[in-house]
Amino acid sequence: MSAGGGRTAIVAALAANAGIAVAKFVGFLITGSSSILAEAVHSLADTSNQGLLLIGRKRATREATAEHPFGYGRDRYFYSFVVALLLFSLGSVFALYEGVHKLHSPEEISSPAVAIGILVVAIVLEGLSFRTAIKESRPLKGTGSWWRFIRQSKSPELPVVLLEDSGALVGLVFALAGVGLAVLTGQPAWDAIGTLGIGLLLGVIAIILIVETKSLLIGEGSGPVELRAIRTAMVGRGVDRVIHLRTQYLGPDELLVAAKIAVPATMTTAEVARVIDEAEARVRGAVPAARIIYLEPDLDRTPASTS
Repeated sequence: MSAGGGRTAIVAALAANAGIAVAKFVGFLITGSSSILAEAVHSLADTSNQGLLLIGRKRATREATAEHPFGYGRDRYFYSFVVALLLFSLGSVFALYEGVHKLHSPEEISSPAVAIGILVVAIVLEGLSFRTAIKESRPLKGTGSWWRFIRQSKSPELPVVLLEDSGALVGLVFALAGVGLAVLTGQPAWDAIGTLGIGLLLGVIAIILIVETKSLLIGEGSGPVELRAIRTAMVGRGVDRVIHLRTQYLGPDELLVAAKIAVPATMTTAEVARVIDEAEARVRGAVPAARIIYLEPDLDRTPASTS
């Protein structure tokens, strides 16, 4: 899947989370609710995360240098990986710690109406941010499932924002349930349980993001559909077959393609050069992200291989 888009979703999420974080911290100071404190730290972490994603996108546009001849496209993967680590450490671990602490030392919630009001407003704002992320992601998602999009997208920002926003919405429901049950039952332990639920939720999301962004960071190649498109585009007009093919994403919008191709033994050097140029043009037409292509011509000495 191509990269594309994403900036609008990041900016929308940043604006929403910054406002929500301030409101939640004020709410915690008024109510003393551990669920609201966990959510405030979560929103603060998300705000920082969106800032890091924007920095990664900016740094990825730097020109290639002698030290980095393929450019800085992977900066977007690096900063997304840092975001996943922050979500785990600043969001999940803190919420779990706060939940355990409040279970051992429960405190009554003061001004529960303020807590509930802040959480409801936060749900509305997070919903608007989530809707923006869905709108930005839908053209890239295609007909596949959302889980498939998160697993296979080469653009790291949109899956991060989607998971962050969906996690934030579920976390707010946990916080609302914790506060509501604490008020209804008179048992402040429910507030702590809601906080623990938020911590576990953020931990699961962070682990998913760590696994996926780590895979992108160390280098992912094209998926089966894209590989077939590249092979199909290469073969023909002087290229008998693709002997072997290797691909790797240097960034969300930049694919490296390296292949050994079989050409007829009767071709002249000029004809081989022409065949290679035409094959590269066909590949770029089929897969626009294939910006860097290296084709090595060879004689067809072995039977067809699927490697």
